[in-house]
Amino acid sequence: MTREVIEAHRETPSKDVAQLLDRYRISGLPVVDPDDKVLGVVSETDLMRRQADQAEGYQGRRFRLPALSRSARAKAAKARAVTAGQLMSTPAITVHPEQRVVDAARIMERHHIERLPVVDEEDRLIGIATRRDLLRVFLRTDEEIRTEVIDEVLTRAMCLPPGTVIVTVHDGMATLEGQVERSSDIPITVTLAWQVDGVIGVVSRLTFRTDDSHPPKEPTLHMINGEWLPRL
Repeated sequence: MTREVIEAHRETPSKDVAQLLDRYRISGLPVVDPDDKVLGVVSETDLMRRQADQAEGYQGRRFRLPALSRSARAKAAKARAVTAGQLMSTPAITVHPEQRVVDAARIMERHHIERLPVVDEEDRLIGIATRRDLLRVFLRTDEEIRTEVIDEVLTRAMCLPPGTVIVTVHDGMATLEGQVERSSDIPITVTLAWQVDGVIGVVSRLTFRTDDSHPPKEPTLHMINGEWLPRL
C-alpha cells in the first residue's frame, strides 16, 4: 500500500477534489471524518458522471420530463453535489493490512474499483492500495520472493540457522523443504511464507524433530507401601 494518502473531508468542495486529483495525478481519493475513519471514495468517474448528469439536467429543464424515479432522483442529487460528501460513493470498500494481495485483487475485480483504502482495527485510514500497487507486487521475480522468504520468514521470524530449510520458488509457488525443531513450527512457517508479497501458494515438505502437538500425559499414580508412585 501507499502510506501517504491524499484524502478529502465530507465538506471539501468538489472543485477542490478535482484539483487534488489533477495535481497529484491520481484517479480517486478517500473521504474521511475527523477521526480518519473512511466514509466513502471519490473518483474521476464520480466527477465525470456529475458533469454528464448536470448537462442532462440542463436538457431536462429545457423540456418537460415525467416525474423522476428514486434512482433518477439520486442521480440528480449527485449532479447537484458541491462537496466530497455529496459526491462520494459509499459505503467505502476497504481492506486491512494483513489481508493478502491476491484477496485485495479479487475484491477490486469483484466490485470493479481501482483502489482500496487500507484501515486498521478501528477502521482508521492508514494507507491506500491501487491496481498499480498490486501489479507491482505481481511483477516480483521468483528470486526476489525467495530472498524475502529466507530473510524475513526463516531467518528473522523463525530464527532458523541458514540452510535448515531449502526454499525454491517457481512462478510465485514457494516450496519449503527441510526440518524444523517442533511440529507446531510447520504451520507457522507456512503461514508466514504465504504472507510474502508475490507468493501465490506454498508447498510444505517440512519435517520436525519433536512432536509437540500433544501435551505429555500425566503419569498414573498408585499406592505402594503407603506412597503414591507413578505406574511404570
